[in-house]
Amino acid sequence: MPPQNHGGMNMSKSKQKIVPHLWYEKGAKEAAEFYASIFPNSKITNVTTIQDTPAGDSEIVSFELWGQKFMSISAGPYFKINPSISFIVNFDPSRENDASKKIDEVWIKLSEGGTALMPLDKYPFSERFGWIQDKYGGLPA
Repeated sequence: MPPQNHGGMNMSKSKQKIVPHLWYEKGAKEAAEFYASIFPNSKITNVTTIQDTPAGDSEIVSFELWGQKFMSISAGPYFKINPSISFIVNFDPSRENDASKKIDEVWIKLSEGGTALMPLDKYPFSERFGWIQDKYGGLPA
């Protein structure tokens, strides 16, 4: 089977078996740039424009957040992102001395234009947890 290339992401060379793919009405590149500006070891790896789709021209964006591969597409109003699918960002104090500071920084950035669904606080299941729907509708902290 030949290598599969999806939006500039060579899937046959990736050790990551599952790549989340996010659908945006528009602004997939803008959202990816926003997320990449927040997390370390993050970047946009490819942007491909597909022309003349039912939603007009669509951008497919490949990006990495903290080394985790993601893809997104600007493909019209057919589907909406919602907080029922979340991504957990784990700042583990046993592995990072400044974990508390880092989660505060990420929380503040993701909060801008977003909605806290569960405030960053202590819960029975976690010493420090929060759930936020950012301004793009994805990536809770």
